[in-house]
Amino acid sequence: MPDEQPHDHPYPRHWEADVVASDGGIVHLRPILPADSDDLLAFHSKLSDRTRYLRYFGPYPRISARDLERFTVVDHRTRVAFLALLGDEIVAVGRYEGLTPGGGAAAQEGAGTDQPVSSAEVAFVVRDDHQARGLGSILLEHLAAAARENGLSRFEAEVLVENHGMVRVFREAGYQVKRAFAEGVLHLEFDIDPTERSIAVRDSREQAAEARSVANLLHPTSVAVIGASADETKIGHTVLLNLLSAGFTGPVYPVNPDARSVRGVRAYPSVTDIPDEVDLAVVAVPAANIDEVMDSCLVKGVKVLVVISSGFADAGGGGTVAERRLVAEARAHGMRVVGPNALGVANPEPAVRLNATLAPHVPGHGRTGFFCQSGALGTAILANARSRGLGLSSFVSAGNRADVSGNDLMQYWQTDPATDQVLLYLETFGNPRKFARVARRLARTKPIVAVKSGRHTGPLPSLASVSTPIDEASVQALFEQSGVIRVQTLPQLFDTALLLAYQPMPAGRRVAVVGNSTAVNLLVADGLLDEGLEPAGDPVDVGTQGSPAAFADAVRTSLAGPDEPDALIAVFVPPVAVEGTAHAHALRDAADGAGVPVLAVFLAVEGVPAELSVLDEDGNPRRGSVPSYASPERATATLGRVTRYAEWRNTPVGEFVVPEDIDTEAARSMVASFEPDTENVLSDAVAARLLACYGLDVITFRRVQGVQAAVAAAEELGYPVVIKATADQWRHRGDFVGVRLDLISADAVRSAHAELCRLTGSEDVYVQRMAPKGTSCKLEVVDDPSFGSLLAFGLSGMATELLDDRAYRVLPVSTEDAKRLVRAPRAAPLLTGYRGTAPVDLDALEDVVLRVGRLTEDIPQVRSLALDPVLASPEGVFVTGARVTIGPPPSRRDAGPRRLA
Repeated sequence: MPDEQPHDHPYPRHWEADVVASDGGIVHLRPILPADSDDLLAFHSKLSDRTRYLRYFGPYPRISARDLERFTVVDHRTRVAFLALLGDEIVAVGRYEGLTPGGGAAAQEGAGTDQPVSSAEVAFVVRDDHQARGLGSILLEHLAAAARENGLSRFEAEVLVENHGMVRVFREAGYQVKRAFAEGVLHLEFDIDPTERSIAVRDSREQAAEARSVANLLHPTSVAVIGASADETKIGHTVLLNLLSAGFTGPVYPVNPDARSVRGVRAYPSVTDIPDEVDLAVVAVPAANIDEVMDSCLVKGVKVLVVISSGFADAGGGGTVAERRLVAEARAHGMRVVGPNALGVANPEPAVRLNATLAPHVPGHGRTGFFCQSGALGTAILANARSRGLGLSSFVSAGNRADVSGNDLMQYWQTDPATDQVLLYLETFGNPRKFARVARRLARTKPIVAVKSGRHTGPLPSLASVSTPIDEASVQALFEQSGVIRVQTLPQLFDTALLLAYQPMPAGRRVAVVGNSTAVNLLVADGLLDEGLEPAGDPVDVGTQGSPAAFADAVRTSLAGPDEPDALIAVFVPPVAVEGTAHAHALRDAADGAGVPVLAVFLAVEGVPAELSVLDEDGNPRRGSVPSYASPERATATLGRVTRYAEWRNTPVGEFVVPEDIDTEAARSMVASFEPDTENVLSDAVAARLLACYGLDVITFRRVQGVQAAVAAAEELGYPVVIKATADQWRHRGDFVGVRLDLISADAVRSAHAELCRLTGSEDVYVQRMAPKGTSCKLEVVDDPSFGSLLAFGLSGMATELLDDRAYRVLPVSTEDAKRLVRAPRAAPLLTGYRGTAPVDLDALEDVVLRVGRLTEDIPQVRSLALDPVLASPEGVFVTGARVTIGPPPSRRDAGPRRLA
């Protein structure tokens, strides 16, 4: 048996993961241990003869002692095995064995493990009752990630042709698989480096699995209320009453050991005493009693827990430990958890009618999904939505968000046919990189409107343990890049939601205005201009005495007129003794089928009043209803937000390209030569060599000491040259006081050197060839604790620094992201031909952005990087200075195989 070498290859705890299977349940993955021998034998005994034959190419009724030792004693390097566990039971096993260059197993007895290994044979087997859950694909992802970490680059597999399930796993994984066939056996080989297709396959499977897990939450066939009480002051009473009042279409089981019934419904002492299956359990017992509840739910096989109870991480101290234990136990047994400290979940769909919340009333059925973290605000949010006539497809208040998060809900809403738009009230981000990826994909088909609280104060202390610190610039970049419509307040959230829910999106910026008040019409026109929208002709004033018919005719004429508006805002200020109902009906009928969004500033009413509603068969407002706003400013601001989103959605997605002429391996080799756990500020020469690996050439320079050396360097480089001070306080100042430009002779160099010596007190200078004149810019990689890195771009200069006129993008950046980044600063018109100047080569500038982005993604040890200044001109883009810091790479929880946070 080979030496296990525990001191060199200790147990890799970071490989452990909770993963959502394709049916929405959870499995726990971890590396195998010698102590798993008995459990592995039990697992093997539960496999059918057919499954054993397909895996081992023969009957193999029992595992021999020698094989058992070989299976369970691994080195976590050339021999790796993962177990998929449900509770304490093994439900699947995957493994790889390294192959020596000669083709033999590197870890066979007597072979040793010090031979070079670059490929491995991979195999897995899934218990019969857990097949078709996607466990083979999950094991392959995690084995490939472990192999890459250990320096392997290739997998091989021997599969019986009739083993269609395993063949399908390899074929559909997204790798380029080579096949060879001999005597009924397929020999498969493939490189395991991630490809664009394999990443797309991973993300698609993740989306489908997480969506299924949320579907289990929102479409239960039965609900148990643990802690149901007849005491009206108890939360267990409230949630049971709300379930019954909403008319949940499945059975509801109160659980109370001290009562035979609660509110006339038979009660059970424990969830295990319920005779039927329980899909969803709402937990309303004190935190101190949660362990007993968990035990019974695990035995019962409950799919999802909604924990209303507080006293966990929200209480601090031991509550945080209890919360982590709760989630770990639930996941280990395949369950998901909403909460703790949650308001609950609701699905108003007529076929479900679920109100498992503490809110007595939820909005009617609609096509808006709503995720909210705050339980305290949740009731007010639901009441506000109801009062404004906004119907919901589903609602989840996640409280402490220990497990189910907004990312999970977005995965569900992406493919939910009952949801057309998404609202988010966020206090923290669990995994911002995943949020960016999921939101960007979702927003391409369904609008997302979000409020992010704590813009100036950060998350509440009770959420610190489950939140990731993220500054305001990062949040703004995240939302802009992902297409999320960001609003600052809850009223703005509902204003925007109503327009999206009931009216089409505008195709352009031209807006018609019709009203019965000249003064208010002018306010609307001013508001349109403030939002960058264009009035489509002069506002139409029907007069204070205009009849409902005249009002409707003016609306129809404006919509069909030669100005072809992309939207219309109707204003009605009621004269004395005029009720307005008839005008409202006339407006609603005139707007019906217009094909462009119609908004109203009507009677200072917020929401969708009955007079402006078009009702569905259940009496709820449906598409075609006209939303009303209390003021012109709110109407125009809402239309502006939706118009900008519509423009974002109509722009190309862009491509995540790999620029030409890059040498990733050379760059990785350079970085590997530095101390891995410390920060290293690279010298100018080394930084230039690293950048050159990615096609980012710094204009040739020399660092010299003394005037004679400066002159010699200038002669070598060729005139004209520039001389720069070397100390950091002089090199990158916005006023360029430490720089002397356009030196065309030795005398000019001597004079400039003397000036810099007097200024800095040092004879050290940089001598650099003079780049073509251009607009000075600065491109940075900014270290961010949540994303790992952000790209920041702005023009150089004191005014830019004073106003912080920089734009940000979250990595990775697409071609469209690069295009938007360099045009986003307020000073960007200086790059595009301001006041008749020649526009710079923007394609070259975008290429620099893409190369820096690629470098930072490929080499995560780059903790900061600044190209400053970058001179952009019509002749091209020239990097004249660079600073690079190498350090420990950030944790990228969105990279690698699927796993829950």
